[in-house]
Amino acid sequence: MKKTFSILSILTMLIFSILTINSCGSREDTVSCFPSNPINVTLNLNLPAYYNLTYDGGWIYVNEQQSGTRGLIIVRVGENFKVYDRNAPHLCPDSNTTLEVKDNISILCPKDNTKWILRTGEPQSGSPTSLPPKTYLNNYDPATKNLNIYY
Repeated sequence: MKKTFSILSILTMLIFSILTINSCGSREDTVSCFPSNPINVTLNLNLPAYYNLTYDGGWIYVNEQQSGTRGLIIVRVGENFKVYDRNAPHLCPDSNTTLEVKDNISILCPKDNTKWILRTGEPQSGSPTSLPPKTYLNNYDPATKNLNIYY
């Protein structure tokens, strides 16, 4: 009985320790004042409005209902997609923190000129932040050409 109790105690402590370490060690991917809105968008890439998403490197802005507070930037990367929130991840939202695509290769924050690489979301050299733009999960069905974006 004593042996069972001690093994159970050790397992309980081990699980608790792992959960505590993981929760304390995780980093937020945005500033604390970043708005949290539901994301639930379905795009039919057969429609002309989404033509740019049919080829590698093509991108669009999406400003539909349930697409964040300021909309999304969607980029086709090979057979996959990257979906970014248009709020700057490193600044509290204001009138100059809506991200924009520049020259089809960069994402720019107009407030402080922070730039990220459009295809990867990595900060460009000299960037005042190491935070990438907030990204969202997506699921693409090539048979129907439907792109589902969610959070």
